[in-house]
Amino acid sequence: MVASTDIKTADGVVRGYRGRRVSRWRSIPYAAAPVGELRFRAPQPVQPWNGVRDATEFGFAAMQHRNGARIGPRRQQPTGEDCLTLNVTVPNDPAPGPRPVMVFIHGGGYVIGTSALGLYSGARLALRGDVVLVSINYRLGAFGYVDFSEYATPAHRFDSNLGLRDQVAALEWVQRNIAAFGGDPNNVTIFGESAGAHAVLALMCTPAAAGLFHRGISQSPPADWGTSLADAKVFARRCIDKLGVAPDAAAQALLTARPNDIRRAVDHAVGSVLREQPGLFPVAPLVDGDYLPQAPVDAFTSGSAHKLPLIIGTNRDEGTLFTRFDDTLPTTPDRIHWLLGQGDVAAESRVTAAYPGYPKPKVAVRIGGDFTFWRPALQVMAAHSRFAPTYAYRYDFAPRALHLAGFGATHASDLLPVFGAADSPFARALTAAGGQRGLRSVTRQFQENWLAFARTGAPLPSWPAYTEDQRATMIIDYPPRVDHDPEQAKRLAWQGVTLPALV
Repeated sequence: MVASTDIKTADGVVRGYRGRRVSRWRSIPYAAAPVGELRFRAPQPVQPWNGVRDATEFGFAAMQHRNGARIGPRRQQPTGEDCLTLNVTVPNDPAPGPRPVMVFIHGGGYVIGTSALGLYSGARLALRGDVVLVSINYRLGAFGYVDFSEYATPAHRFDSNLGLRDQVAALEWVQRNIAAFGGDPNNVTIFGESAGAHAVLALMCTPAAAGLFHRGISQSPPADWGTSLADAKVFARRCIDKLGVAPDAAAQALLTARPNDIRRAVDHAVGSVLREQPGLFPVAPLVDGDYLPQAPVDAFTSGSAHKLPLIIGTNRDEGTLFTRFDDTLPTTPDRIHWLLGQGDVAAESRVTAAYPGYPKPKVAVRIGGDFTFWRPALQVMAAHSRFAPTYAYRYDFAPRALHLAGFGATHASDLLPVFGAADSPFARALTAAGGQRGLRSVTRQFQENWLAFARTGAPLPSWPAYTEDQRATMIIDYPPRVDHDPEQAKRLAWQGVTLPALV
């Protein structure tokens, strides 16, 4: 038990607040504010402080469009460059020893999102599993995932892979400080959803992250995201063009321009790529041969990824969410034709034949979601299972309201049961037409397996490990079941299909 909310960290004392069942600390800095000369630089150490630092309120979300930092129906968190902070949630009841630590990495396509979302506080998960829950911010979009190093000068250095470096810095903070909060630095599980799930995989392939965590959970990862040096250079030039400055003036502009001007320029460049080359996403970790030596899928395939236990899976209806709120996936026949026609000439006919009913819109949406999430996740499952314990799942459950709305088990719908929000107002509204019992059941499934994994490195015994000969996959539904090689024909059709290069 943490006896007081005044905790002495390596950088100074932080003061949180004690609730009825959990204590929380918000926006603790894990690196120096990346402002001024530190903009576009690797994270630097925090300047220690004297006295007690208040950690009862959230600070800034990372720079992004303000709608991306929405934390309530009418509430948006302020955004700013001073965003390298994390939050800690700890049960108030005493524990017999150090608690397992779970570190959550939020999603949002590496361009939006914040750890301040109430769902991510993890109070219910922390209480159910008697764990310490950490959630982190990291630099996004223009400031975290665009490589401007080409525009560096002798006076102004620009580093790359800033968002990934931020995540490593946050995990280093956990190693230095989490024991003071009652956590066990020798038992750290990282987990994330969407871009956060991709971050889990990227960290498993990052040499600098070795030893900072001990297992990973990757929920709906776009696993083969990863920007090549050539693509990064093309995209950075597009961003400078959108910023409206000449290349020889880029360094000064990048250092002095208002952050929202840089953010808008990069957002416009991202939008251009998504319109011209559907299915490609240029804002992602840089495969530079150094900090990230290989693209994640390649690292898992070669066995050079950290050989740690991994849970990885996707949702059955990943693509439906994007057709309503974020039209970025290849979910229409023309986009699918463009994407699959770039490489293997037989790929388009092979894949579409595996989806009966194509080109009906619903089927096209399924193809787009499977291309982005399930296809590359399959590659990681198979590859990593050769080297370390791997557990695969598919999330099939959806309350009746989601089915009626045409969403099904859509992208991010697994976050409600993972964080135990079945009793939240949103979940009650979602299950008003039926499905509350099912949601409670899948909440137990998720949490009991996630927490067993965090404690021991394996989910419950009812969930067999994934191997290439059996391909055992836990279908999280009401009731659950284990399938062996689910959707085999589709899996085989996707073999060999890869992301084309940015042009």
